[in-house]
Amino acid sequence: MTTASSLDELRDRLRTFVAERDWDQFHAPRNLAMSVMIEAAELGEHFQWAEPDGATPLDERRREAVAHEMADVLLYLVRLADKLDVDLLAAASRKLELNAAKYPVEKSRGRSTKYTELDD
Repeated sequence: MTTASSLDELRDRLRTFVAERDWDQFHAPRNLAMSVMIEAAELGEHFQWAEPDGATPLDERRREAVAHEMADVLLYLVRLADKLDVDLLAAASRKLELNAAKYPVEKSRGRSTKYTELDD
């Protein structure tokens, strides 16, 4: 098994995988966005009825199933970014900067409060 070492490499492997199967015709942004949501929901199913504090460790079988769902989310997201010409790493870095401004440490440390309510 070959492991991709970057998002660009993963994107390129995904392009090849899709081209070999003639699946690009099915990969409109709408379809890919819906697939991200569906796979994310499937990931959530593994935790739906877990302990409320989430402290119960996953056994190896369950951990592998969760990893597969996480990979599905990532693959569809990388494919969507490719179709929309979005640099995911740049977008994530920018979003982290925006979140840092919305959630300053001095107001948000140890709190799960939404940024619009931090002054309360």
